[in-house]
Amino acid sequence: MTNSGAHCRPLSRLRKGVSTGLAAGTFLTLAACSGGGSSSVPGVGGIPGVSEGPGAHDVGLILPLTGRNAAYGTRMRDAAKLALSAKGSPALDVHDTNAPGGAEQAARDALARGDAILLGPLTATETSAAAPLAVNAGKPELAFTSDSTQARPGVWVMGLTPEQQVRRMVDAARATGRRTFAAFLPDNAFGHAMGDGLARACRDAGLKDPQIVFHTMDAQNIDDGLKTLSAIETRQPAAPPAVDVPTGPSAIDPTGEAAPNAATPDVTPPTLSPTAGAPAGAAVPAAQAVPVPPPPFDALVLADTGLELGRVITALQADHVDSSQVQIMGPALWKAFDGKLGALHGAWYAASDAHDRMGYVAQYRALYKQAPSPVTDFAYDAAALAGSLIRQGGVTTDALTRPDGYMGVDGLFRLRPDGHVTRALAIYQIQRGGGARIVVPASRDVAIRPS
Repeated sequence: MTNSGAHCRPLSRLRKGVSTGLAAGTFLTLAACSGGGSSSVPGVGGIPGVSEGPGAHDVGLILPLTGRNAAYGTRMRDAAKLALSAKGSPALDVHDTNAPGGAEQAARDALARGDAILLGPLTATETSAAAPLAVNAGKPELAFTSDSTQARPGVWVMGLTPEQQVRRMVDAARATGRRTFAAFLPDNAFGHAMGDGLARACRDAGLKDPQIVFHTMDAQNIDDGLKTLSAIETRQPAAPPAVDVPTGPSAIDPTGEAAPNAATPDVTPPTLSPTAGAPAGAAVPAAQAVPVPPPPFDALVLADTGLELGRVITALQADHVDSSQVQIMGPALWKAFDGKLGALHGAWYAASDAHDRMGYVAQYRALYKQAPSPVTDFAYDAAALAGSLIRQGGVTTDALTRPDGYMGVDGLFRLRPDGHVTRALAIYQIQRGGGARIVVPASRDVAIRPS
């Protein structure tokens, strides 16, 4: 049911201050309603956003609207409705991937109803079930998973992938002179994805292969793994010999012939002796910190969160690995709790610029009375892109993969012919007191890489 009091306006610019004359990237002409009420997309069968009449639909949306992922699915559906709420936009055809038959049946139903493009599903497992149907039908699919292994010609991975994050950080680190990369990662799917992304980024940049060590959740395994990676045993100066008061034959006087009251000889280790040229009798500090050489890498990728990250930070400190010698880098997941990461001050993570999505957040909040979660951004951009292309004449691979890309709610993105998506991400640096600030802005241009 349409809210007649809602006022809709085009959002040709999503970020204040960005020039409309930008050559690198096309601004999606998006629409959002500033008033309250339900979307202009009709609802049927108790699921808002589903229309009737085979052949009358253009944009198929397959998401979990029931079950354990329903909270994600319904918010993403609302974001897609918002993107297509302008007059003249194509209809949105929504199917529940948690209904009988799952994502495969949802995709079959959307294709049978004549949809020109599929948006979704949410997870990698669902994408692997739906993608072959879309490819065989010759219909493009914009999936919301962040698993880059699902990418293929005709199926684009719209989620923020580990490879996108790592590649952005590697490029930025190279610009500061870093050349030797390593990674200390959890032995799980996410950790291996970050490791694979690092290996590919280094290979593409002509760098030597990074040294990658995976660890379990066990604290001892974390300590041992980082000791090996950081080569601390070869970097740590030898401890000075212990000095005991002699009471007879000893290491100082093995013959035992020294007079009982003889002065104890000077056994100050060389590292604590006065520096060359110092005046005779100059005072020597009782303890002097000995610099520890840097580890065998100048950039280190991490991927842990939670308790394991705390253990990794402790191990980094014990093994003298810090941002004074090494550029530490982590996942975009750190953005959610970077206020607690002061111990990693100087470390980086790559993520979208929050200012880019301010207009979208305001429109979403005005209509749905709550803030959108980050995952909704992908549904909004996908629906806006599909709607824009359909209004301009149709969805084609050439149009989807135009080299200059598109400006979405999280900044510029480009769909590559191989199914991967390149995103312009900002580099955030963690501050000493916690929190982070942008030190390398998100590019307004997307570099074209060979497919």
